[in-house]
Amino acid sequence: MEIRGPVLLPARREDVELRTLDELTLVGELALPAEREPVATLVTLHPLPTAGGFMDSHILRKAAARLPALADLAVLRFNTRGTTSPRGTSEGAFDGGRSEEFDVAAAMDLVRDRELPRPWLVGWSFGTELALKFGRDHDIEGVILLSPPLHRATDADVAAWAGDRRRMVVVVPELDDYLRPPEARERFASVPDATLVAVDGGKHLWVGESQTRRVLTEIVAAVNPDALPLPTEWDD
Repeated sequence: MEIRGPVLLPARREDVELRTLDELTLVGELALPAEREPVATLVTLHPLPTAGGFMDSHILRKAAARLPALADLAVLRFNTRGTTSPRGTSEGAFDGGRSEEFDVAAAMDLVRDRELPRPWLVGWSFGTELALKFGRDHDIEGVILLSPPLHRATDADVAAWAGDRRRMVVVVPELDDYLRPPEARERFASVPDATLVAVDGGKHLWVGESQTRRVLTEIVAAVNPDALPLPTEWDD
């Protein structure tokens, strides 16, 4: 079977609820490798909910569908406050990346409570803003930033990561709507240890199987490179 599109590979999948410090319940899903313990954990932060972003935004959904099986990763997805998906609606209301600080903390609480190993924050678009603004507050190995717009995250938020022991991987599409590689190199120059990956032909929404595979490959290259290259076929 070719691995593409909506293919769902084996995993232990569990609906979860996250409780925030301001007493909201957020809905999500935790996907774990089917027959072994994960070697690392992806805590995913979805694109802008007021523009249609949610825990099922396709790169995050495909990461949860494929990477527990292909790369032995745990994948946590959840709807930030006020966001709806087929899984349900998280309580509260969108707050433009301010109170969402509590949402990130609630996700990290679950990671700690479940003793999930080696957590990374994986943000996409708006999710990169949350990772940049709040990720340093948590016990993570690093951040992976997919299509960072740098709208809400300021230059000071970026520069605060300079000298941080945790890794920063920035994956920038050549044809992004908001921040393209030349500008991204300037905006992230304050973090000299950051790894910037420019993706030729890439677009902000990473549409199409070739772009999906490239993004998932970059995630795994950072978190569990021993799992590369990712298979394109699955023997079921």
